[in-house]
Amino acid sequence: MTLTSAQLTGLAVVLAVVAVAALALAVGSHLRLSRMRRRFTVLWGGGETDVATLAAGQERRLVALTDEVESVRGDLGAVRRDLRQSLRNVAVVRYDAFGDMGGRLSFSCAVVDDDGDGLVISSIHARGESRTYAKGIVRGSSEITLTPEEQEALSAARGGPVRSTTRTAAPPAARERR
Repeated sequence: MTLTSAQLTGLAVVLAVVAVAALALAVGSHLRLSRMRRRFTVLWGGGETDVATLAAGQERRLVALTDEVESVRGDLGAVRRDLRQSLRNVAVVRYDAFGDMGGRLSFSCAVVDDDGDGLVISSIHARGESRTYAKGIVRGSSEITLTPEEQEALSAARGGPVRSTTRTAAPPAARERR
């Protein structure tokens, strides 16, 4: 088969058009690849590794973070248990222990944890002396009878209602008879 010069010219034109199209596609692909490499370099700090290696590294990081989160959750649970047992609930009730005294110098102070375990400290101020008492509290109550002021301080420390603290308490002898 012999091709005429017109056919050869047409074939050359077709091949030139195909070559130009191939060149345009190659240039477009190269530009897209360059953009992807720039993005990859920005995202992964240098782009020296392939995507599979990066994905494996990310998987290791996620596993390490998951383990760390579980460890922090365990620590948080321990801290919450310790916090429940800390003596952090405090209330003070000030009062006049005797009718002839002024200034509400006597007080009862309750210090308990979230379970109601702790102590109540009371200081009774009189003209010539002051006396201080401490009573243990377990689950919100004491083996020793609590005065109304001590009960009020304990109730306030445990988040209960508080009455007005501006009053005169009955003398200790009268309280012991109750």
